[in-house]
Amino acid sequence: MERTMKTELPVGVSLTRARRVVRAAVLYLMLLALSLFVLAPIGWMLTAALKPDTAPVFTYPPEWFPTRYWHWSTFTEALLDPSTPFLRYALNSGLLVVLNVVGSVLSCSIIAYPFARLRFRGRGPLFSLLIATMLLPGPVLLIPQFLLFYRIGWYNTYLPLFVPSFTGNAFFIFLLRQYMRTIPPELDEAARIDGAGYWRTFWRIILPLSTPALTVVAVFQALWTWNDFFGPLIYLSDPDKFTVALGLATMVHKVGTQWNEMMAANLVAIIPVLVLYFFAQDKLIGGIASVGLKG
Repeated sequence: MERTMKTELPVGVSLTRARRVVRAAVLYLMLLALSLFVLAPIGWMLTAALKPDTAPVFTYPPEWFPTRYWHWSTFTEALLDPSTPFLRYALNSGLLVVLNVVGSVLSCSIIAYPFARLRFRGRGPLFSLLIATMLLPGPVLLIPQFLLFYRIGWYNTYLPLFVPSFTGNAFFIFLLRQYMRTIPPELDEAARIDGAGYWRTFWRIILPLSTPALTVVAVFQALWTWNDFFGPLIYLSDPDKFTVALGLATMVHKVGTQWNEMMAANLVAIIPVLVLYFFAQDKLIGGIASVGLKG
């Protein structure tokens, strides 16, 4: 009896390991298939960008490899075309990204700090009112905001595109508030004993410890600003002030659109987003995972 148990145990262990290997292989194959499905449009964009002007772009089935040779000069033509100054659009978008990220990080963290760490009369109703503003859809506020900015002379300027970020965002405030509530309150008491006030406690203790959540806010705001098309379309009329998203839209014409240059410019516009995520992915994923839902 003991001999049979000793001989059967290794067989069971090997079967369990084999099942795990098969399960992992199937899982990775599924993830690989999904990754290829997601990356297929980017691959098609690269193929279209490398085609000459005379070659058809929209073919069925899609032509994944150019028939003759690859036109890498399409990227330089798309970036240096005087009719569509892509580099100027990129600088304009970069400026707006920096201003919006600074405004969102500063304003949202300052507003979230008293809701998370201080006790004052009316804190609960005020926070509920703040969360209720998230229920308002953007199109409802579109016309009043446009009329306000137009009458104060902000039309065709960058002010309507970055000044609202300095007034806070309800979603970012909620995110930072929930994260700040997970910081031990003993740190505030120790700082108060050492003579630190509210502002010094916030600037020296709470803000550095909230780096993961602040990274999430900065990355989200940067992506929203870089990809924003509707805001620049409404408030900007000078072509020299166009952003990347609006500049790419001007490259599309009813007749005579150079799709290879269009696809090349789209690929270049994706690069800053990929670089940003590459450098911030650790803190971004950690910040999202560590944001608590503490009441």
